[in-house]
Amino acid sequence: MTLNSLFIKLAEIFNGKLAIEALASQELILKASAPFQLGQGKALAPPFVEVMKSTDAHPICSLLLNTAFEWAPPETSNSQLYKQHSVFKAHVELLGPDGLVYSDRVRLGLYGMLPHSEYGIRTHPAEELYIMLAGNCFWKRGGQAYQSAGVGECSYHPSLLPHATKTEQSAFMSIYVWAGDLSKEQYKYQGLNNA
Repeated sequence: MTLNSLFIKLAEIFNGKLAIEALASQELILKASAPFQLGQGKALAPPFVEVMKSTDAHPICSLLLNTAFEWAPPETSNSQLYKQHSVFKAHVELLGPDGLVYSDRVRLGLYGMLPHSEYGIRTHPAEELYIMLAGNCFWKRGGQAYQSAGVGECSYHPSLLPHATKTEQSAFMSIYVWAGDLSKEQYKYQGLNNA
C-alpha cells in the first residue's frame, strides 16, 4: 500500500503564500509513493468523527476517517504537565523523523482536540502552521487574545512564538507542519494561560 492518493490530496491543502506551505506540499508529493505500514488502527473518539462528518468539514476528512491510523496523543514532551494536558488530543505524524514516512525536512501530520479542552502556552524552534480541516478552535499567538479558527483557516507560528489552543463546544481536526529545527529538545510547555 502507498499513501499516494492521500498525500497528493493533502498537498493540495497547502496552497497559500507562505514558504512553509510550499515546502509541505513539495514534501508530500515527493513522498507520495513511499511504502508504509498501517497497524490495526485506533478509532477516533466520537466528537472527532462527528465534526469530520459534518457538511462543512474539508472533503479530505472522509478519506482520513477510512484510513486505519493509530490515533494517539502526541509525544512532543516528557513533561508530566504536558502529558496531563494531552489526554484529549488525537494525533498521527505522517511525515517526519517519527512519521509513517521518514522526512528530515518537515514534521507533518494530523492533530485534533476534544471539546472543552485547553492546550497551554508552548514554544519551539520549529516554524509551524496549522490548517483547520473540521470543527472549530481558538488560537492564541503571542500577546494577542484568542481568535476563532474554522474549516480552511490557518494559525501560523514563527519560530519561538508563544502560542496556545483551546476548544469550546466543538472538537477540531487539523493538518500541521513543522519546518526548520525539527527536534523536540527545545520544546517548552508552560501550561495553561491564566490571562
